[in-house]
Amino acid sequence: MPIRTTKLMEMKQAGERIACVTAYDFPTARLAAAAGLPLILVGDSLGNVVLGYDSTLPVTMDDMVHHTRAVVRGAPDALVVADMPFMSYQVNADEAMRNAGRLMQEGGASAVKLEGGQHIAETVSRLTDAGIPVMGHLGLTPQSVNQLGGYRVQGRTLPEAQRMLDDADALERGGAFSIVLETVPAPLAAVVTKRLRVPTIGIGAGAECDGQIQVLHDILGLGTRQPKHGKRYADLNAVIGEALQRYAAQVREGTFPAEEHATDIDDAVLQELLGAVESER
Repeated sequence: MPIRTTKLMEMKQAGERIACVTAYDFPTARLAAAAGLPLILVGDSLGNVVLGYDSTLPVTMDDMVHHTRAVVRGAPDALVVADMPFMSYQVNADEAMRNAGRLMQEGGASAVKLEGGQHIAETVSRLTDAGIPVMGHLGLTPQSVNQLGGYRVQGRTLPEAQRMLDDADALERGGAFSIVLETVPAPLAAVVTKRLRVPTIGIGAGAECDGQIQVLHDILGLGTRQPKHGKRYADLNAVIGEALQRYAAQVREGTFPAEEHATDIDDAVLQELLGAVESER
């Protein structure tokens, strides 16, 4: 049975940590679901790790719908949250409603995620009133990287920390069922987590959050990224690289494909075919 947003609240109340990863396609979503991860985010980070962009800004609604649909097919019972990409919700609440509706109707997402605090709280409220579950996102918000002055820790000064508390309160009042805290000092993330009824999901925000999220490619060692907040649990760069080198070498040597990799044809059929070919000459 598909996991609902209410399950995350139950996990917070029970003190059960929430493990979450990003996924962008069918095979990785299938593996995440098989590992028992209840929450999968189709992040607009696909722009960086899958599409080869320098940031998340070029990611479009069509990109998100396409990748969300694939992830839902791979993890039909997980709670799949889809990021709303840059400029899909910032213009006004009506635009946000249309685009969030696309992610759920066309993409099959169970919920959507928006970046920002008090200034989008009304939009969050509009979406949740319409039956669209919303996850918030505070701290380092990649869609605002140019305004923030780069990928840096957020909430180190008293004004920044107080604003984050106010933003978190506003999102919760607006109906957000969970809030991602990205690149936030661990003690501040702990304060926010204790303050809120809804669960927090940390990334670079310390161990006191109710859950953790990581980019799948980072923890699998697939790619060149190695953020400070991440931990590699495998080195797929090396595994895949070595496998491709062996494959290429065997093709060049003529040792692949071998007899066991090929199919045969009835000898009578082959002889008849060869006779027909010969007669055409």
